[in-house]
Amino acid sequence: MKTLGKFLSTTAVLLGLFGLAPTAHADPGRFMDMKTAVKAPIGHRQFCRDNGWACQNERYEPVVVKLTENRWNELIAINADVNRRVRPMTDADLFGKEEYWTYPVDGYGDCEEYVLEKQRVLIEAGWPKSALLITVAKDIQNGGHAVLTVRTDHGDMILDNQIEAVLPWYSTPYRYIKRQSASSPVKWTGISDTRVTTVSSISN
Repeated sequence: MKTLGKFLSTTAVLLGLFGLAPTAHADPGRFMDMKTAVKAPIGHRQFCRDNGWACQNERYEPVVVKLTENRWNELIAINADVNRRVRPMTDADLFGKEEYWTYPVDGYGDCEEYVLEKQRVLIEAGWPKSALLITVAKDIQNGGHAVLTVRTDHGDMILDNQIEAVLPWYSTPYRYIKRQSASSPVKWTGISDTRVTTVSSISN
């Protein structure tokens, strides 16, 4: 497992992370700007039909995880473990469909399978559901991409299968479009991502 010191020494954007006051109001840029309710992605709706136990129509109070050094190391370790044991394969090759969301099949999957597996493993490790949110973005080639947003007292952190490091959302090269609501696993909220490097948004 990477220690916090080693990780921060190789990730300049996170230097001093644990020395900052854990207040959301001190630096709103650390947190995605969430807007109005939007439709869930078609793939997530299909996933919920197939896996009702994972998409119960429940509501809960949003939780922001206190990012201790132990929690941070656990987050890095789980992200790295899933990235290592799941091998990339497109939905078209794996399922014969352009878009199909599920858990990894025989150790294979695309970005959604990585995200769903990381969310599942973190929940099993005791992380709160409301802090582990499937998030849809556009990548640098303007293609659809999914990552896992982890809500912490130091901001929204991104677990990704294309980038090894766990990074703050604003330090990733993506344009964020929408993510699961922090109040319900079946609700989704639009993201106002107004940074300079804009790309087209994904349709609802």
